[in-house]
Amino acid sequence: MNTTTPGLGHALDISTTRPTPFWRLVRVELRKSYDTRASFWLLMVIGLIVLATEVIVLIVTTVNDEAIQFGDFIGAAAFMTSFLLPVLGIMLVTSEWGQRTAMVTFALEPRRPMVIAAKAVVGILLTLLTVAVAIVLGLVCTLLYGAIQGDADWTFGWAAFLAFIVNQTFAMLGGFALAALLLNTAGAIVVFFVYKWVLPILIGIGAALMAWFDRLAPWIDFLSAQNELYEWPLTGDQWAHLVVSGFIWLVVPLVIGVWRILRAEVK
Repeated sequence: MNTTTPGLGHALDISTTRPTPFWRLVRVELRKSYDTRASFWLLMVIGLIVLATEVIVLIVTTVNDEAIQFGDFIGAAAFMTSFLLPVLGIMLVTSEWGQRTAMVTFALEPRRPMVIAAKAVVGILLTLLTVAVAIVLGLVCTLLYGAIQGDADWTFGWAAFLAFIVNQTFAMLGGFALAALLLNTAGAIVVFFVYKWVLPILIGIGAALMAWFDRLAPWIDFLSAQNELYEWPLTGDQWAHLVVSGFIWLVVPLVIGVWRILRAEVK
């Protein structure tokens, strides 16, 4: 493409300029995920909460002389990170718009789909890092439990491990989709907690009061469908519930959100 610069009398040819490699965008987005105060402390809080949860579970079980498995330590960490990873996904998207850096980002890299994809990859990488931290801390706590109690139960299993990874990834992507849809940090966090806490209660009430809604509930309750992953192998109905509810609560908001970002006016 040739453009003429007014007053200079010559053409600027950028047709041979290479586009920014995707993995460079990933590195940039990864750097942006921890180089602000908000993002840095969010990552620190996730790590500290996982550590505190594991330590508390270890103390309670040893003091009360209760049996516990390696998988139970992982489950305790998973419960806590299921609240924080969506916030991480939200911050990856909305920080650009809340701090007004989207203009710089899209000026340097006008291919918006590439930027969105890089942010999603960073979210998945940070989710896997969180999973790794939880597993390492669970391993250490199980070793300590065995040293204190004289015996350790290492029961966990590959099915539970894969379900743990998938559920944590879904949690992060759920926040990511809401952030893309709303482009507002506070609004996305509020909507997520309504989805996490209020919606299951409403679905439960509706299922208890109406027989037809009881049959419908498994098809729209994505949280319950995700929990069924721990009951591997899944039946055909369980797979169908997961796919349909995931399409409603994850795919549709994500597609609409990406479409909105692609068309949004950057200010």
